[in-house]
Formats: sequence, C-alpha cells, structure tokens
Amino acid sequence: MLLRPDTDRKPPAMSSARPGAASRHRKQAATESGQGVRRQAAAGPAAPVRRPTAAESGLWHRLIRIAACVVVGSTLVAIACPVTAHWLARAPNLGWVAQADELGLQLAAPLGAAQQPEIVSAAVAPGYLNPLRGIPNLVLERIDQGVDFAGSGPVYALGDGVVTGATGDSGGWPGGGWITYQLSDGRDAGLMVYVAEDITPAVQVGEHVTSSTVVGNMFDGSDGIETGWAQPTGVTAESQAAAAGGIGAFGPFPTKVGFNFDQLLQSLGVPPAPNADDPASGLLPSNYPANGG
Repeated sequence: MLLRPDTDRKPPAMSSARPGAASRHRKQAATESGQGVRRQAAAGPAAPVRRPTAAESGLWHRLIRIAACVVVGSTLVAIACPVTAHWLARAPNLGWVAQADELGLQLAAPLGAAQQPEIVSAAVAPGYLNPLRGIPNLVLERIDQGVDFAGSGPVYALGDGVVTGATGDSGGWPGGGWITYQLSDGRDAGLMVYVAEDITPAVQVGEHVTSSTVVGNMFDGSDGIETGWAQPTGVTAESQAAAAGGIGAFGPFPTKVGFNFDQLLQSLGVPPAPNADDPASGLLPSNYPANGG
C-alpha cells in the first residue's frame, strides 16, 4: 500500500469572515441585550391590569337587561298599537244602551254602531221577549178575551215562570190546546198567561220555563191560537172573571184585559191587532199594569 505524501493533503478551509467578526457579533448582541434590560428597568414595572369588581359587573349586567327590556317593550308597543286601533274601530258602540232603557227601546240582541234599535213602543217589558218570534207566517187577528193569531211554528214563554196547565184536548177551546204558566219575574210577576186552541203543548205541569222555552207548537188549523191573561186558578181567561166584567166567548170585544195583553205584545215587537183602536169593554183588574207590561 502506497501512501500519498503529505503534500497531497488539502489545507483546511478558512472562513471568509474577517478575524474577530464572530466575537464582535457576540459583543454587539450582549450590548443590545444589556441596553434593552436597562431601558425596561428605566421605564419601571408594567402597570397591572385592573379587573372590574363584582358590584360593577352586576351594575353592567343590570343595565344590559334594562336596555333589552326597553327594546322588547318598544317592539311590542309598535305591534300592539295598530291592532288596538283596529279593534277600537270595530268595537260596538253601546253608548245608546242607557238611552234605550230610558226611551223604552226594544233590545232583542246586542247591536253594534252600524245597527240601531227598533222603536216599537214607549213601554218595554223588562226581562220578556216576543213569544211569537218563531212564527214566520204570523197572521194578526182580533183582540177578544185575549189576542188571536194564525200561522204555524213554535210559541215561547214570555219570560221566567212555572207551567200550571198543559193539555192538547181541552173541551172548552176550539182545537183543544190549553197551556198556562205563571210569570215569576219582571213587572208582571205573579200573573197567569194562557195559550189556547190550535197548539200542541211542549211542556209539562211544574216545569220551569224562560223566554227561551218553547211552551207549545202552533199548527195551521182552522182556529189559530189565542193568548192572553188567565185567571189565577188557570181555569179560563181572566176576562170572564167578575173583576174584569165577566166577558166570555160572545163578547163584546175587544175586552180591556185582552187589550192590555196586546199592549204587552206590542212592547215586545208584535204589531197591533186590527181592532186595537176600537173601544174596549169590561174592566181591568187593579193588579194588571195599565200599560200592559
């Protein structure tokens, strides 16, 4: 094995940097580091970061909640105002109701501002309703012991009361119908009402009735119906009583008792009978209101 002479070895590479450059860099870095420490020391310690207290945090949260409530409330008001205005514009104007009571106007149902009550009489029976309102083909006939009508349909009670008689085969009246009930409310409380002739009872003795109760169904017969004031016993019409002049089926008509009942019906919306302007016969017992209701 041959060895190359030392002259064949390459000399070690020398740095191109100038001698002392590395040491100068180290000194410069050390110097700058020292200057940074001195500047930081000269500036003093950093100020600590301040955190809010619990009271301050609660106050801010409260303010945020209040602001949110104000925003929500304003939104609801903005939404509700148009709706309220619309409702008020459409709400019924019932200011005339008090005047209606004073003037005696018929209040059959709640009416709005677009509707006006119908003037039917100077006297309205409180708590009573037209008992013939369910008869579409009602025909007005005469006043005799009571008031006569023709047609067909349901006949209601005038108001609150108790049935004292109900039959469909009474021998004393044409058609056989005879229904009586005693009023328990209103200005005519205690008086007895009858509906007779072409009517089929829909109630029983002892039954409590109201103005919404159908007491009988009127059928289209040859006699129609007669309705009026009955005697306290419920046996027959009041006009036949001695206190009313004792006027029976043969007249003279109209009787004062029949005329009194016709006035009551007029106050409830029923048109007057054809002979309502004729002179009335007999007497009106003192327990009957002079205006019929």
